[in-house]
Amino acid sequence: MGELSPAARRLYAFAVERHAFTPAEATAALGVRAAAAVTELAAAHLLQRSPDDGPERWSAVAPRAAAARALAPLALLVRETHDEMDRLRGRLEQLVPAYEAGAAHRDLSGAGRLELVTDLGAVRGLIAELAASAEEELLTSQPGGGRPPEVLEESIGRDEALLARGVRMRTIYQHTARYSRPTAAYVERVTALGAQVRTLGDGLMRMLVFDRRTGLMAVPDRGGAALVVREPSVVHFMTSAFDRSWLDAEPFPVTVSPEAARTLSDELRQTIVRLLSEGLEDKVIARRLGMSERTCQRHIAEIMRAVGAKSRFQAGYLLSNAAAPEPESPQEQAREQGQARE
Repeated sequence: MGELSPAARRLYAFAVERHAFTPAEATAALGVRAAAAVTELAAAHLLQRSPDDGPERWSAVAPRAAAARALAPLALLVRETHDEMDRLRGRLEQLVPAYEAGAAHRDLSGAGRLELVTDLGAVRGLIAELAASAEEELLTSQPGGGRPPEVLEESIGRDEALLARGVRMRTIYQHTARYSRPTAAYVERVTALGAQVRTLGDGLMRMLVFDRRTGLMAVPDRGGAALVVREPSVVHFMTSAFDRSWLDAEPFPVTVSPEAARTLSDELRQTIVRLLSEGLEDKVIARRLGMSERTCQRHIAEIMRAVGAKSRFQAGYLLSNAAAPEPESPQEQAREQGQARE
């Protein structure tokens, strides 16, 4: 039922002041034909026919009584829905013993400790569930440079609640994340609550590890998918890889000085040189270092000018030769052989 019309409201006010009335009396009093308003109020159960003999007469119904009459069919539908829910729950719960027996067999055989989740919504829900139940530590490794603002917005509340419970949190980003203002603002908030954040140039694996018992790993070429790992030996490998990266990583500064920016830029170029000499394509290098392909191409162009290369392939060749050790002269070889004999 929608809102009552102004005419229906005026008629209802007229009706409650009288024991009963006829449409003609209402029309004479209100100055407009009352038949449509009577129909509207009767449909809302706010008017009922008077049992008095004689011409058609109507009387007002209290709003609470009208609500009870209007809601009676809905209340019946709700009761029937609850009954159907109970019946469905009972039918499904009959399968619990079979599921638990199968799960126990699966765990004994080692299967089920690796689970592929391909739906992004399910992955996010699983992360929220694991974070809510974490008791000791969360390790996070996030390659790809600065994180999208919407992802940070989703993460901040969950991470602040986790830190407030006393759970330790360590996160590794790539160096390029330092130039992302939203990421720096997020880091400033969580580090104020005790989180530790560092950055690394290359070699990060996207993963999360909760209490060193459950891990989530990114799945190559399947955006939004995650591999859930509960196998202890694989989780141990993930935490060991994280700890090794943590030792090589540097603290994430919330502000980057010009000197630090130059140092980072030099380190990024050195990494690009190494990857270029390995023959990797621009987009692969950009993805590895968490930067846009355009930025990566600008760095590569500067490197090519520095080594005098006219193509990226020539640059890769020159750089690989520059990185290789120079062959020893015959005199040096003879000197080393004499020292070995001595």
